[in-house]
Amino acid sequence: MKVALLGPIAWRTPPRAYGPWEQIVSLLAEGLVARGVDVTLFASLDSVTAARLDGVVQHPYNEDSGYDGRVWEAIHVAHCYARSGEFDLVHNNLDWLPLAMSEFCRSRLVTTVHGFCSPSILPAYQRARSAYVSISDADRGPGLDYAATIYHGIDMRQFPYCETPGEELVAFGRIHPDKGTAEAVRIARAAGRRLLICGPVHDRRYHEEEVLPHVDGASVVYAGNVGPADRARILGTAAALLHPIGFAEPFGLSVVEAMACGTPVVAYPLGSMPEVVDPGVTGFLAGSAEDAVAVLDDALKLDRAQVRARAAERFSADRMVDDYLALYRRLLG
Repeated sequence: MKVALLGPIAWRTPPRAYGPWEQIVSLLAEGLVARGVDVTLFASLDSVTAARLDGVVQHPYNEDSGYDGRVWEAIHVAHCYARSGEFDLVHNNLDWLPLAMSEFCRSRLVTTVHGFCSPSILPAYQRARSAYVSISDADRGPGLDYAATIYHGIDMRQFPYCETPGEELVAFGRIHPDKGTAEAVRIARAAGRRLLICGPVHDRRYHEEEVLPHVDGASVVYAGNVGPADRARILGTAAALLHPIGFAEPFGLSVVEAMACGTPVVAYPLGSMPEVVDPGVTGFLAGSAEDAVAVLDDALKLDRAQVRARAAERFSADRMVDDYLALYRRLLG
């Protein structure tokens, strides 16, 4: 089987820090290669992979001001499709743009829908010649015929189990109302616990008005956008992860990564969270800040070894790769 993985070029694959789509594509590429699949990864040319690497940009456009992302993504897709006849299957991980150009793909096309950024992009999905994979049942869009739901996986080795955590709570993700960063501050303060905030600023006004005024370096600390090594340490030593999201999140990688370390999660029950969090096992779902404070003590009493075991069972990279390989075989007959 010859597979082309069409990845994003916003960040390197795998990402140096932030870059959830790139992280999933990287794990999938390495897992498929390990299973003997002939994989070509289309990504930025500074990417690191055991697959064959091809692309049109030397560096990701978010790290090189010389690239206009809109222009180079189009060139990137066109380059992949120009070679598409060499593959049995092209797996698109680049949202709607490759779908708008799907008639130019000369092999079977499958698209992982990593999350709809806006309902306005649905026409590209509804008109395209592609099979679709959702990353949660909650994230399925209207009018699309899905071939499968495949939950994201993580490399469990990168998130070692931590039996004895610290006392602080963690909010991990981009600083944006969708992620509920300010809501996490309210929960932590009401619970009387220190909060560590990690992630890139995606809404500067929200950050400056709703988050920064509470950052005092003692009870609330902002650590910025952290890399993979610090990510595992911070999530592993947290007493709990607060995930009070304000939108229907498609999946939530930081939630699974925290659970892999044994860290329980308190999340709002929006989007995929009822599918990802097992209440009373890996964490709790809370409908408000007051509810989150009320269940926090119960979350801290959960068996961290059981939290880790459930995460390994449901969300390992090996399980994800096996699911995709089974789907490829089914689509190719």
